[in-house]
Amino acid sequence: MGFRLFFVFFHLLFFCLFPVLGSAGAEDLQSYIVQLHPHEATASSGDAGEAVFASKMHWHLSFLEKSVAWEREKRPSSRLLYSYHTVFDGFAVQLTEEEAAALRELPGVASVRADRRVELHTTYSYRFLGLDFCPTGAWARSGYGGGTIIGVLDTGVWPENPSFDDRGMPPVPARWQGVCQGGEHFNATNCNRKLIGARFYSKGHRANYPTNPSDAVSLMEYVSPRDAHGHGTHTASTAAGAAVAGASVLGVGAGDARGVAPAAHVAAYKVCWFNGCYSSDILAGMDDAVRDGVDVLSLSLGGFPIPLFEDSIAIGSFRATTHGVSVVCAAGNNGPSPSSVANEAPWVITVGAGTLDRRFPAYVRLGNGRILYGESMFPGKVDLKNGGKELELVYAASGTREEMYCIKGALSAATVAGKMVVCDRGITGRADKGEAVKQAGGAAMILANSEINQEEDSVDVHVLPSTLIGYREAVELKNYVSSTRRPVARIVFGGTRIGRARAPAVALFSARGPSLTNPSVLKPDVVAPGVNIIAAWPGNLGPSGLEGDARRSDFTVLSGTSMACPHVSGIAALIRSAHPSWSPAMVRSAIMTTADVTDRQGKPIMDGNGGKADAYAMGAGHVNPARAVDPGLVYDIDPADYVTHLCNLGYTHMEIFKITHAGVNCTAVLERNAGFSLNYPSISVAFKTNTTSAVLQRTVTNVGTPNSTYTAQVAAPHGVRVRVSPATLTFSEFGEKKSFRVAVAAPSPAPHDNAEGYLVWKQSGEQGKRRVRSPIAVTWVVE
Repeated sequence: MGFRLFFVFFHLLFFCLFPVLGSAGAEDLQSYIVQLHPHEATASSGDAGEAVFASKMHWHLSFLEKSVAWEREKRPSSRLLYSYHTVFDGFAVQLTEEEAAALRELPGVASVRADRRVELHTTYSYRFLGLDFCPTGAWARSGYGGGTIIGVLDTGVWPENPSFDDRGMPPVPARWQGVCQGGEHFNATNCNRKLIGARFYSKGHRANYPTNPSDAVSLMEYVSPRDAHGHGTHTASTAAGAAVAGASVLGVGAGDARGVAPAAHVAAYKVCWFNGCYSSDILAGMDDAVRDGVDVLSLSLGGFPIPLFEDSIAIGSFRATTHGVSVVCAAGNNGPSPSSVANEAPWVITVGAGTLDRRFPAYVRLGNGRILYGESMFPGKVDLKNGGKELELVYAASGTREEMYCIKGALSAATVAGKMVVCDRGITGRADKGEAVKQAGGAAMILANSEINQEEDSVDVHVLPSTLIGYREAVELKNYVSSTRRPVARIVFGGTRIGRARAPAVALFSARGPSLTNPSVLKPDVVAPGVNIIAAWPGNLGPSGLEGDARRSDFTVLSGTSMACPHVSGIAALIRSAHPSWSPAMVRSAIMTTADVTDRQGKPIMDGNGGKADAYAMGAGHVNPARAVDPGLVYDIDPADYVTHLCNLGYTHMEIFKITHAGVNCTAVLERNAGFSLNYPSISVAFKTNTTSAVLQRTVTNVGTPNSTYTAQVAAPHGVRVRVSPATLTFSEFGEKKSFRVAVAAPSPAPHDNAEGYLVWKQSGEQGKRRVRSPIAVTWVVE
């Protein structure tokens, strides 16, 4: 397998190179993240705080010396995983439960929480976004993102992929402080002017790695920044990949590949491994990335919504924001359930997933003449007109659950050999099912969506002729199989088709608002292309991602909010390149207020569930980079305002400290900021019991033309009254600020669970092309 390490060998190597040390048995230890009060004197213990120690690491170790009974031959540093310096005040360490409890009691310790595992949540998408070579377009206005640095926290990078070729790239910015960290099959020569830095973080992963090889998935890893899984290579190239002519997935979906910001530099921070991404590793990656000098952080990872003061991504990104770094995160793939959106901190850009108007049709022609629509990227040599050979259909409707879902080892060769097998979607990966069918001797597969998947159409590069059909088609197919003595079908592949499908639409799997922890801020912020995205792929994997796939391709197709996130990271880089002095809040505002709410046909953006997409599905809308680099007006936010916002939400002193690393007296803060509302680009009101009105203040900054006037246009949510005053804003200078109030009044009792409308500031006069749009979302909270 070349230089890929098999799991067992890696497992042995892993524990030979990185033994678990300390006074307790390895089986008793787990990793914890410890947050400290910086610079806080701890007189009760006789210490003077951080200032008396030679370094932060020495200060961190002092807490371990006081809380753990060390054996004579052991040292505190043997258990220390990370000592954080930039985005977090504290350290990561392996402890027993008893030691963690003792550490919590020490003066100067703010919190001790268990390490948390989170999951990993383009030949055409850049053109779909309107990025072209027009001299007045977003690429030209921003220099293609030149001079900006995007830090990608993911599974690493495959540096040999042509998307990371540095021909024509500008020099590495002088401010760059990062490194190209060596390791297994990776060294400094793997970096260049495109991929300017790479690091890896495995201590949290190792601390939580199963001690029994049989408990782990048999996957291969590189102890280096090299990507063994493909996810990081795919997301990094989506954000800032170089131009690659004739890119395709084994001949399918051919075109010129480019990242959204093709002249931007990339730095890869490998924080995710085969068993997920641990908070301790993520924080270490963020800590280094900010210190290295990135302009944008892209995190296509997360989980379910949790309180901000327990969310390491939210905590780390707050400090990154105060350093001027824009943080872009995936919203998660737990849609369409309400309040499923993750990464909901108001200081990050939260991105949902939308569709493209590119399709890969693969029709199912039944023996009764009916034709069912499906999609596939199977690249095999099949007659595109007549399809493959007509095959007998088999579906284990009365078999075991494992057979219905085509779990590996469950299919009988006597039943499926030479036939077209119908597999229900779920439990295992889509491509895994095709491999299971092939291993059992099946000749083709139809992957059938369940009711929960509806018509969602994420395609795969299957290892045998296959197609994915929607739920409606699946019901018809199964009825045909059950009612026919010898059901037969063939798959007719239709190649690649562009422009015929209505798009964008919100992907069914894209996580939805309202925010569970903070309904007064609308999340997600925007949606971006995230379905069937073609981007770079590592050379150690086949395009299906399956271990047994011997095919090789520089590109493959993936779907998820993980794919949507780097599109917005690239747009953020374009904006930072065009406007280097803008704050992260201004960058986010430009992206949100210029987003589209209509599709390419000029009709309202639809939801994957079949209805019109609302603000809780698409936020402010679908990103439009051409307009985002020239928004006219922006809503800026000082980092201190986030603290006031948290006070307004009722967060305690300690909860706010855990997020911001700063002490705050909320009583005094709210007295100084009576009537405060966060200057967010969207307008979200959460009415509680017996509350029927609210007044919110917003301030916009003119970043367009001087001597300009904007007039308010309001569409109030159903059953709600909205008044904006003043209704006209006149600016005489660039950079001038103007404030306005939005009064929202709702009836009681609540007429709905939620309702939405919008506010648009429309520029008047000869230069009246700019429209600055804010969604208005009203939620009635049940207490």
